Amino acid sequence: MALDSLKDLYVEQLRDLYSAENQILAALPRMAEKAKHAELKAGFQKHHRQTQEQVQRLERIFQALGEKPGGVTCEGMKGLLKEGEKTMKEKADSDVLDAALIADAQRVEHYEIAGYGCVRTYARMLGRTDEVELLQRTLDEEGQTDHILTDLAERVVNLDAASGSEREVARGAARESGAGVGGRSSSSGRSSLDDTSAR
Repeated sequence: MALDSLKDLYVEQLRDLYSAENQILAALPRMAEKAKHAELKAGFQKHHRQTQEQVQRLERIFQALGEKPGGVTCEGMKGLLKEGEKTMKEKADSDVLDAALIADAQRVEHYEIAGYGCVRTYARMLGRTDEVELLQRTLDEEGQTDHILTDLAERVVNLDAASGSEREVARGAARESGAGVGGRSSSSGRSSLDDTSAR
């Protein structure tokens, strides 16, 4: 598609997002299946339902534009989800795997936030007020999902992953010294995921 106008760019970017959302729809059930923490599993399941609604919003926009949604593959999302598939195949402690799944999911959310922010701005500049509202709703949802993932990571998942690592270190030290593990070490509280999203 030739990009001769802002409207052309708008349509092309919407198609990219439509492809991205459909790829996410296919990936989320597997992520939910792999998650150990019940809250994370439920979060992925909720976001799957939310993503279905987001796809429907995009279809409404394409209908209003008189354009077809298909014909584009979002290579950026394809790459992010390929990284997520690699994570899910790793041999990992279940708590650490959940922390990694959150990191992968937040990369996806940040990609979507950037994409929806752009098309929302294009829609505003093109005077497509109804579409601005639909895109803003999705943008808000993506931002909320990102914040929920950060909260879950900081409050539960990263702490469990850190505690598991400390237990493993203690077991290794006990094996070397021939002594038993005396108890659970206290966690330092915050982990590398703390800075994955801006508050």
